[in-house]
Amino acid sequence: MSTCVRTQAEIWRGRLKDGDVLVSNHPEFGGTHLPDITVITPAFSGGKIVFYVASRAHHADIGGTLPGSMPPHSRELYQEGAAIKTEKLVSEGSFNEKRITELLYDEPAMFPECSGTRCLADNLNDLKAQIAANRKGISLIKTLIDDYGEDVVQFYMRSIQSNAELSVRNLLKEVSVRFKGQDLRATDFMDDGSPIKLKITIDPNEGKAVFDFDGTGPEVYANINAPEAITYSAIIYCLRCLISEDIPLNQGCLKPINVQIPPRSILSPSGEAAVVGGNVLTSQRVTDVILRCFRACAASQGDCNNLTFGFGGNKSGDANSSKGFGYYETIAGGSGAGPTWNGTDAVHTHMTNTRITDTEVFERRYPVLLREFSVRSGSRGDGQHPGGEGVIRDIEFRLPMQVSILSERRVYRPYGLEGGEDALCGQNIWVRKVPKKGGGNNGEFEELRVSLGGKNTANMQKGERIVVMTPGGGGWGKKGMESKAIQPKDVQAAWRKGSLTSRAETQESSV
Repeated sequence: MSTCVRTQAEIWRGRLKDGDVLVSNHPEFGGTHLPDITVITPAFSGGKIVFYVASRAHHADIGGTLPGSMPPHSRELYQEGAAIKTEKLVSEGSFNEKRITELLYDEPAMFPECSGTRCLADNLNDLKAQIAANRKGISLIKTLIDDYGEDVVQFYMRSIQSNAELSVRNLLKEVSVRFKGQDLRATDFMDDGSPIKLKITIDPNEGKAVFDFDGTGPEVYANINAPEAITYSAIIYCLRCLISEDIPLNQGCLKPINVQIPPRSILSPSGEAAVVGGNVLTSQRVTDVILRCFRACAASQGDCNNLTFGFGGNKSGDANSSKGFGYYETIAGGSGAGPTWNGTDAVHTHMTNTRITDTEVFERRYPVLLREFSVRSGSRGDGQHPGGEGVIRDIEFRLPMQVSILSERRVYRPYGLEGGEDALCGQNIWVRKVPKKGGGNNGEFEELRVSLGGKNTANMQKGERIVVMTPGGGGWGKKGMESKAIQPKDVQAAWRKGSLTSRAETQESSV
């Protein structure tokens, strides 16, 4: 997100006033994919901008060819919905509802076979929530400045980044010693065969590294292209995971890193290339490749299992627009095992840092029945430390629905390491209702199970189902070897913690 903030700050340099708020989601301007809308608010002190506060949220629908704005077969950026390069969302405290409505609802519908957002009210409310979140951040910053002074706050902000930089430099020096100064290399593949190739060269004296993606496949005529910001995000995420110190995630982690990405590759596409799968699929593969270079752990499911469904819209500017909706979710899978741990079953990993809608809420708000949501036994990679199991999610539709699945690891299996076994690939099944053979015209139906592949769209009828079976995580070490998995002493280790949780619990208990 830092790329987006820097880009917008440069565009609007000298033209922003207190009370202004910017909005953007375009990949060329620091965005990831179009549903992720970034809202940026400058924080003023003494008449000048001292900080920027930003929030990024995935919107369930922003228009495009299909409900949910995650079309599996998009080829051009316009097919994926509203593309906002830079705009003022708020001007001196006044919310520009007319202009944002044009951007989200009217303009996307001008393209062939495209609709504007199918959830305009939700979009507007979510954007206002992002604005409010930014205002809260600015309020906290102003409180710090009032209490300690701007110079002290700036000093500690810089110190936080310097500490992160030092932590990364120390990590790189340790890794260089462990691998005896050798370059770290890894290659993995998207399901279409596009390679993601990485060589990491470490300077052991200064604790610097070059992350060179030379040899990565070219831009594709599909939607798994990933803007450069995604690769930077994957790198900073992996480095933070590898650091043992408890430091906040910040841009200082990238100061010792020189990233080299081939232009017009799948990791640096042209401005109008489709990218909706890059943020949720290619990002996972980049993460797998980075962690594989460091021999850190086996591959997790490497996929977000993006499921969308809905109907309606105002396609191609048709004045007779039909009210509809779009729903989007990501689905858990297995995490990879490591040298001192087993993989975890049915968990969101890396970029799937989301919580799925509760079953009761899901069935109440949408015309669906959740037939099954269970652990997919046998999907993990075995080994000294086995990987985690994937899940099975079986959804029946109570109305005719346009259903899309955008997924990976349906061809290349999540890898094991150090002799551990690979996990099973995922699978997407459409359970159709077809006339029963030999049944005549008596209205009898039977089920026909059809594979949808990794990326597909289907018009499903009432009573038909989609069954998503997600990949497991790879195993670590040869099967039969004595386990060295360390069991956490604190049984609450994975529970929600921190000051925010403590404050929320205090507030709840006082009601």
